[in-house]
Amino acid sequence: MILDFTALPTRDAYQWMSATIMPRPIAWVSTISAEGKTNLAPFSFFQGVTANPPTLMFVPVNNRQGAKKDTVRNIEAVPEFVVNLVSRELAEQMNATAALLPYGESEFEKFGVAAAPSGQVRPLRVAAAPVAFECRLHQIVLIGEGPLAANVVFGRILAAHVRDDVLGADGRPDARKLDLIGRLGGEDYALTRDSFSIERPD
Repeated sequence: MILDFTALPTRDAYQWMSATIMPRPIAWVSTISAEGKTNLAPFSFFQGVTANPPTLMFVPVNNRQGAKKDTVRNIEAVPEFVVNLVSRELAEQMNATAALLPYGESEFEKFGVAAAPSGQVRPLRVAAAPVAFECRLHQIVLIGEGPLAANVVFGRILAAHVRDDVLGADGRPDARKLDLIGRLGGEDYALTRDSFSIERPD
């Protein structure tokens, strides 16, 4: 089977990409509007970029009408955000926050997600997240236009909150204790507890 992506409708291209580029870590991103309204939304096009300087990226695509999502609008107004990682115990709450709410209505409040203050940025963080990265906006790169076009958000990592109970005996994060989920295709997810090791060559 060969797919000609140059001829695929946008929605079909997205479905094929999300069903094959996996598992994808989930960035549960908290932001704040210029008026001080909080927002929390999940994105599965997410990855670390470099440690020099510490930088990550996530990608909110435009909605079906071609408009920017609330997360992007907030970051453009207040260029700070928190990327909260999602453990299995938080999966249902994370999924609930994908619902479309009116701009300015808080997902923290609507779905009972406990929040905690950040140290260096204004947006709140998810209190129960195993890891939460406080970030300052580095750059937003626009790719495409209209529905499902990308707003690639690059953030400089300023600080990380790491729960003590997810650390191993060596003081480093333990993938099994983190118990993070990754997005597969459709409504499916994977867990970091299912893993294997291969020694890297010299």
